[in-house]
Amino acid sequence: MHTHPAVTALSDRIKATMAAAIRRSRPQAEQPDPLVRRGDRADFQADAALSLARSAGRPPRELAADIAAAVDGDGLLDRIEVSGPGFLNLTLADAELWKQVARRLDAGLGLPSPYAATVTVVDYSAPNVAKQMHVGHLRSTVIGDALSRLLEALGGTVIRQNHVGDWGTQFGMLIQYIDEHPEAEWRDLGDGAVARVAALDALYRAAAALFREDPAFAERARARVVALQAGEEATLAVWRELVAVSQEAFSATYRRLGVELSDVDLDGESRYNPFLDEVIAELTEAGIVVESEGALCVFTEGFDGPDGNPVPLIVRKSDGGYGYAATDLATIRHRARDLKAGRMLYVVDARQARHFAQVFATARRAGWITGEHTVVHVAFGTVLGPDGRPFKTRAGDTVPLTSLLEAAVTGARAVVEEKNPALDPAEFDRIAEAAGIGAVKYADLSTARTTDYRFDIERMVSLNGDTGVYLQYAHARTASILRKAGGAGTAGVDAALPMNPAERALTLHLDGYAAVLTQAAGLNEPHRISTFLFRLAKLISAFYDTSPVLDAPTPESRRNRLALVSLAGGTLRHGLSLLGIVAPDRM
Repeated sequence: MHTHPAVTALSDRIKATMAAAIRRSRPQAEQPDPLVRRGDRADFQADAALSLARSAGRPPRELAADIAAAVDGDGLLDRIEVSGPGFLNLTLADAELWKQVARRLDAGLGLPSPYAATVTVVDYSAPNVAKQMHVGHLRSTVIGDALSRLLEALGGTVIRQNHVGDWGTQFGMLIQYIDEHPEAEWRDLGDGAVARVAALDALYRAAAALFREDPAFAERARARVVALQAGEEATLAVWRELVAVSQEAFSATYRRLGVELSDVDLDGESRYNPFLDEVIAELTEAGIVVESEGALCVFTEGFDGPDGNPVPLIVRKSDGGYGYAATDLATIRHRARDLKAGRMLYVVDARQARHFAQVFATARRAGWITGEHTVVHVAFGTVLGPDGRPFKTRAGDTVPLTSLLEAAVTGARAVVEEKNPALDPAEFDRIAEAAGIGAVKYADLSTARTTDYRFDIERMVSLNGDTGVYLQYAHARTASILRKAGGAGTAGVDAALPMNPAERALTLHLDGYAAVLTQAAGLNEPHRISTFLFRLAKLISAFYDTSPVLDAPTPESRRNRLALVSLAGGTLRHGLSLLGIVAPDRM
């Protein structure tokens, strides 16, 4: 959480100034929104006169002139002009823009804390024990991580929850197969936990095939499930091994991805097994569950199938077993009652929309979540291959996440080597890794989360266009300028200097950073941060083209421009950090 005081954005100061002017010019009228927005012909435009004209019974241009005459900008505004049918074009004073650069530098960007009193549970990643993380886990992991970082940057308390699949029928099947095939290698592989889980994944596939083909094995596997659920020690011992090696593999992948998930965030399905009977008892006592064909179900109005018949949420199957619905209900009850979360974000792909809608509706009916809770399924689209089809291997299997990351780093190595062949080998490896991983994450987080996107490594690692590497390079360039300045002349901003158009455009964009973060958090849309950062990088480049920094014409303009470079670089670095992307000082 940041500790600096928040800096009021110039747009908010203008809105307050224009609202006060409207009150002075029309003291008897109901107070309207001044309708301030960024303008094409000036820094900002206020459109209130057009909306007020009818109730005032006056031409909008005349009304706009009255409002302009009533403005007391206290040095904030340089010009106010009536334009078109009654717009007010507002141009800020250069001195106020330079002062704002200084304020944000002094306050460490000066971000607000709108989530200071809020506890949010973010449920994301959720791989399965004894299976490799694959491309399908990428979006949940990086989107959930970005939202967690963003909420914390805005003052919130975040409880990360990695709801791993570590319980159920599949484990009885796998443990039975391992027991019957002692020659199967997975424990003693020397290539680390990720390799051991890859071996377990292959064993799971073999076990699943045998389960389908051999009724006798299927019967033994079901008996093993019963033993696992009953706590039989030999079965539990193998299960604990599977969980431990998977946990180690998950952690290795998270470290490489730069994702803030650790072992303390694990929240496996097994944790809720002891509470499932209790959950059913509460739902039964409340009259929410009904028996249907031997199963216990919840029927909620509004959930119908294509045939018009109601679709149940099955909380206990006809054989007495529990599925995902019961575990998810126990989970949401725990998060509301025990973790005291006011907000819950479930970062899970869009195909689970009906399931979560039914779970949330049932939890509301049970009274576990109320009108004071915000519970959101943060749905996302699919990762596609370069051909626009769902990403699969040639054999039709899901692509392991480690393979994608390795391919991206390999692609980034070629780009970095071409750009800077003289880099020290250790630094080269570090930068290539940061660029490759950053490229993967940025490609995901620069896409509106509900849409699909193509995983195209050549495009993702390009130094041109809307890519993570382009933004990392933009940051490295700001760091290079500040490094060459040696810190000399960076202190102090001279507000008396005029501002050229490139300096002005960059300053105004930087001042909108906090508003973009607040909007991204409110809508759970981290791509809005990416859009802001890409625009920022382009404005920095345009600024360099017209505004020499180290060779500025005067010491005062050099200091001012260095301050602007410092603020731009700091904002880029902060924004990339919210996306979980490293911002190297050299590339």
